[in-house]
Amino acid sequence: MLKIASLELANPVILAPMAGVTDPPFRKIVSRYRPGLICGEMVSAMAMHYNSKKTKELIGMDRSVKPVSIQIFGSDPEVMAEAARTIEGYGADLIDINMGCPVPKVVKSGEGAALLNNLPLARRIIESVVGAVRVPVTVKCRIGWDREHLTAAELAKMAEDSGAAMIAVHGRTREEYYHGRADWEQIALVKQRVAIPVIGNGDVDSPQAAEAMLEQTGCDGVMIGQGAMGRPWLLGQIVAYLEKGASWFPST
Repeated sequence: MLKIASLELANPVILAPMAGVTDPPFRKIVSRYRPGLICGEMVSAMAMHYNSKKTKELIGMDRSVKPVSIQIFGSDPEVMAEAARTIEGYGADLIDINMGCPVPKVVKSGEGAALLNNLPLARRIIESVVGAVRVPVTVKCRIGWDREHLTAAELAKMAEDSGAAMIAVHGRTREEYYHGRADWEQIALVKQRVAIPVIGNGDVDSPQAAEAMLEQTGCDGVMIGQGAMGRPWLLGQIVAYLEKGASWFPST
């Protein structure tokens, strides 16, 4: 069991938010494999401000899929708070703030991973969102902008002090995108810095890798992203392996 503020998760296995992947139908499919938490793809707070129909469809809450986290991205604290309130009204169990997206069109607007370079603004965003909703607020980030600026531990402490209930850390920098091996040592450093739950993300592509990440980093849970693309049953395999030591799980 993993507790995030007042929310108790049945297990520490979490589906990562992935743009263009974790839409409502995919979340429905994944739910049959019993992950502790299912994250929807990131949605633009500004698009929600302008009442975008497409963005609302991305949220697409299904009451049979629980618990669900919806991730928002943006750089305006007030707009982010407004989006968080709206999503809470739709029935989301958690609100996650994206501070890790590496895509140029996102970072050029000062959003996503760009917030790794602007911790004062990141603090204002977290405080604004925390103050706007009753559900737990979490943060997902990368370990830093590049190898010369590894700021995840500092960001995590700031997030904790600002009221965030959990932080998920992808073990790559923005400059690395999805290349090379994820740096689990940096995730371990984040875990040493804060008391709130820390979720490790990056290269968890098997039950054995999930177990290794938990052991090597001391993190409280694992977040599976690309490993679940094309094989959503991986989450069920990991749940079974961590619970029972079983390496086999039905693939359909």
